[in-house]
Amino acid sequence: MPIIEGSIKRARLNKVQREHNIAQNSAYRTEVKKFRKAVEAGADNLEELYVNASSALDRAVSKGLIAKNKASRDKSRLAALLNK
Repeated sequence: MPIIEGSIKRARLNKVQREHNIAQNSAYRTEVKKFRKAVEAGADNLEELYVNASSALDRAVSKGLIAKNKASRDKSRLAALLNK
């Protein structure tokens, strides 16, 4: 356990930020999973789900959760599923 006041505050902030990042990561993964399940089920609202998943990936990049190239790769793969 840290003793210095600044270290104590940093440890507290790290915990809060980690919980926030986990929630954001979960949100974008959920959107991608929704789209993939809809593709498997042959749902009719694939365009809307693709836009939501793509937007979630872009938000994750802007928040620094994932790399830009990973988001591009994932969006490309989702688009390939959409157009199949």
